[in-house]
Amino acid sequence: MKVGFIGLGVMGSPMALNLARHFQVTVWNRSPAKYPALQQAGCHVAKTPSQVVEHSDVTFTMLFNAPAILSILDDDFKQAIRGKTLINASSVPVDFSHYLAEEIQRAGGSFIEMPVSGSKVPAEQGNLVGMLAGDQALAARVQPLLKPITSNAIYCGSIGMGLKTKYAVNLYLITMTAGLAEAMNLARAQGLDMEAFGQVLNAGPMASAYSKLKIGKMLAQDWSPQAAIDDCYNITQLIMSASKIANAQTPFISLCGSLYERAIQAGMGDEDMIALTKVLAELPYGNRA
Repeated sequence: MKVGFIGLGVMGSPMALNLARHFQVTVWNRSPAKYPALQQAGCHVAKTPSQVVEHSDVTFTMLFNAPAILSILDDDFKQAIRGKTLINASSVPVDFSHYLAEEIQRAGGSFIEMPVSGSKVPAEQGNLVGMLAGDQALAARVQPLLKPITSNAIYCGSIGMGLKTKYAVNLYLITMTAGLAEAMNLARAQGLDMEAFGQVLNAGPMASAYSKLKIGKMLAQDWSPQAAIDDCYNITQLIMSASKIANAQTPFISLCGSLYERAIQAGMGDEDMIALTKVLAELPYGNRA
């Protein structure tokens, strides 16, 4: 099986590296800075996205947003995808996923939607959760390909259902993370021993591998991205749009979106999502929106 991977960011690079341990992998990225590690792992570097598809049976896309995908969807790409499969792991609007599926199928290819739940560390460990959508038989056929990058890949339904699942999952993740950042901010403002407070949280009923990781980052003031604020803001906008379409009340994610927007305006877009605690520390009392 020959595998292609387009988009080597915080998530894409470890996903491609894990795939390279089991398959012949061809990669492409806008910036060549990520290539050396992939080449060392045995990946072939293509000059264009269409060349990735030409050299692969199945190609993954893990790009920032819909416009980034549109920018690679040229005639050469469409010609190369005939008889092959595209798996989009990028977070995009549902209507764009339908459009992308139609374009790929019109070009003679097959399409699977598979957004993932997890950040940099689960991606490195191959422990992402995939949310598959599209033709169920095709989703079943690609399952073996997903084992190096996921701990579980769950079929969610027709095109759009994988993304809708991700929106709901990420609403929980983002609001929970913001709550953790706010708790740490209150603890610091009260003059608590922060190491002791972290130990209390890590011993409590809400403790998880994820929360322990984020607590550790805040204590160390390590803002290197596992899930960057830019990406989190992007997904809050997708969630808010989906909520409006579904006529669902989601006030918490709206608040988180406004806080992430403040963080981006403060130049923190490439920092980890838990750096939101710095934004909270700078807001005056009574101004949290």
